Amino acid sequence: MTTTDDTRLDVRTDATAGSRIVHAEARLCDIPVETERTDALQTFVKQETILVRIRTADGAEGVGYSYTIGTGGAAVLSLLRETLLPALIGLEAERPEAVWLSLFGITRATTVGPITALALAAIDTAVWDAKTMRAGLPLWVAAGGASPSVPMYDTEGGWLHYRTDELVEHAVAAKERGMGGVKIKVGMPRGHQDLDRLRAVRDAVGPDLDIMVDANQSFSVSEAVRRAHLFEQVDVFWFEEPLPAEDIEGHRLLARSTSVPIAVGESMYSLGHFREHLQRGGASIVQADVARVGGITPWLKIAHLAESFNAKVAPHFLMELHVSLVCAIPNALYLEHIPQLRAVTTGELRIENGRGWAPTAPGLGIPWDDRALDRLIVA
Repeated sequence: MTTTDDTRLDVRTDATAGSRIVHAEARLCDIPVETERTDALQTFVKQETILVRIRTADGAEGVGYSYTIGTGGAAVLSLLRETLLPALIGLEAERPEAVWLSLFGITRATTVGPITALALAAIDTAVWDAKTMRAGLPLWVAAGGASPSVPMYDTEGGWLHYRTDELVEHAVAAKERGMGGVKIKVGMPRGHQDLDRLRAVRDAVGPDLDIMVDANQSFSVSEAVRRAHLFEQVDVFWFEEPLPAEDIEGHRLLARSTSVPIAVGESMYSLGHFREHLQRGGASIVQADVARVGGITPWLKIAHLAESFNAKVAPHFLMELHVSLVCAIPNALYLEHIPQLRAVTTGELRIENGRGWAPTAPGLGIPWDDRALDRLIVA
């Protein structure tokens, strides 16, 4: 029996030997935003994009990435170059769980937190890219293959600095493109100002377009409860990040006080944090960001955790990557429309009748433009 087991281990090792990682590099580039983006707390000034490229023993390559919205990219790059990439050499891209656990183990002193999560995500997405390239499968199929397309909602037309007439114009245009919904940023000084803007959009688009609202963690519990009651008047589809992400009890109290579904997740960095929110009943829509939770490997666990709570998934940002992930799972709700990679790719996400379609090419399906990236490299 021992001989048989040892033989099996040898066979498995031989079968994955070609996927051993023999080269890894990281770069940082600044991608300019396509439009001014403002919310209740900040302005999105640039996208620092951290890119990791790996090569396996059999010549397969994988490219992964993560991002910040303006600061911290150099810290992520330093962690990658000084600690994580050297430890990556010799690990097998065919085994993303093993790779992730190994790297998580050597960064235990700095987890859970954004710098480490973003670094792990850049590697993990590169590993999945190489793995699915070697298999000849698109990511959405390799990760589950639930559906080839997903409904989309638009965020680009709902930033806080837009005038009410501009919000209306953008919402009507999104509806005409077949989008299922639009997201409007809230957090004006007084609640009636938010409500007036939302009511103007609702009056223009009618009852059949979903209107999401996003406070970007700007409210106290009492103010969030008050505004949720106002937002009920225009039938908002969800209330996103009403409170600081760590206020689990506050989210529970808010969810019990309103009929509006509560959405959380873009500012959360661990599987356990999502579990706490779901167990306490503080959220019914999960918005896990693949970069901020540490990559595809933990993202899929969060999505399946949400499924066990009968909760839907509508990830934050990164539509070019998230489209494959939401198409992989059975409990996807929406994909957020915020284009950001057009300046550094040779093709765009396929959108037809308001639905995003997962790439069918092997790997992540993001057609990087290396020349464009080279021009934007800062480190």
